Amino acid sequence: MLGDLSINAQPLGCHAPLQAGHPVITPRQVEAKASQTRRSEVTGSSACADDDDAEYGNVLALAPMRIGMAFFRVLALALTFAGAALPTSSWAQAFPSQRVTIVVPFGAGSVTDIMARILADETSKHWGQQVIVENRPGLAGTGAVAKAAADGYTLMLTSNGHTVAALVNKNLPFDPVKDFAGITRVSSAPLCLIVNPEVQAKSVKELLALAKAKPGTLNFSSAGLASTTFIAGALFRRAAGIDIMHVPFKSAPDAVTAVVRGDAQMYFVPINLSKEMAEAGKVRALAVATPQRLAELPDVPTFREAGLDFVYDSWFGLMTESGVPRDVVHKINRDVVAILQSPEVKTKFAAQFVLPRADTPEEFDRIIRDETAQLTEVFKDFTQ
Repeated sequence: MLGDLSINAQPLGCHAPLQAGHPVITPRQVEAKASQTRRSEVTGSSACADDDDAEYGNVLALAPMRIGMAFFRVLALALTFAGAALPTSSWAQAFPSQRVTIVVPFGAGSVTDIMARILADETSKHWGQQVIVENRPGLAGTGAVAKAAADGYTLMLTSNGHTVAALVNKNLPFDPVKDFAGITRVSSAPLCLIVNPEVQAKSVKELLALAKAKPGTLNFSSAGLASTTFIAGALFRRAAGIDIMHVPFKSAPDAVTAVVRGDAQMYFVPINLSKEMAEAGKVRALAVATPQRLAELPDVPTFREAGLDFVYDSWFGLMTESGVPRDVVHKINRDVVAILQSPEVKTKFAAQFVLPRADTPEEFDRIIRDETAQLTEVFKDFTQ
């Protein structure tokens, strides 16, 4: 007990030990005896001349020791509570100590799912713990992560469609920005603008001229409002300052087929599909939305090379619940970034026609915030 200041020690000098039931001595008596003792020292008399002096001497001698013991007990208790309150960096370094789940809000076999499984295999090896992928398509999966325990054992691999979730769904049960902590982008899927061969435009410049000459007559297809293909088309529309219509479809294959049939004039498609269809003469590839040309499409210019300052990053990223301790978030980030830089993962990603990406948690959080704000403005063009 903190209030128990008694100690089991022999008194100093000639003082006898204090006995149980010893009379209570008041602070005023202590001070009076201290003054007397100081006078005795001056005259050379003993501080233990009688029993009263012994009693008071014991109190004066033991008081510093009692106070010292009490101080150290209080200090130890305070340090115990402080240790419980401070961030546990040692806990973060030991993470994970149990199974980790990566939730994918898309179906099995999707690009997001394939990348999550690659990452799960590699992190399981690195951590020495089981890492599983759980497919929970739609808002249910994202919502489950938002409400998960804030311990870092529930992660989510999703696309940049996450940034428009609140724009296409009313009464969303979570906040796509505030309820999540970014860990890092994992990869980007380069997109290429394709057009139907019958469209009278063989370059971006000619396509823009055609769209401006006939506003509202050309259209672009997408896999829906929350898809990355819609985001790419909407941002292209704004960057080019053209009036083209949006035609949503239920899936990416439907959106591509629409361009091949001529039901839609243009579409932003992953490079593997654009390469195959362009070589088969089913579509015409006009430009890639990347900063540099791609080795897979060496003859297709970037939008910047074609005269339009437009770059679009169709990213996939790893997130977790916003309350996860920052030292745990940074531990996961360091481990995942190291894995993404390995030759094995780069080879596996290349087979999926995606490019590895890596950020700090703070950089990824900023990307999520900025893109959400930007797309809020873009969506007004399609919802007003």
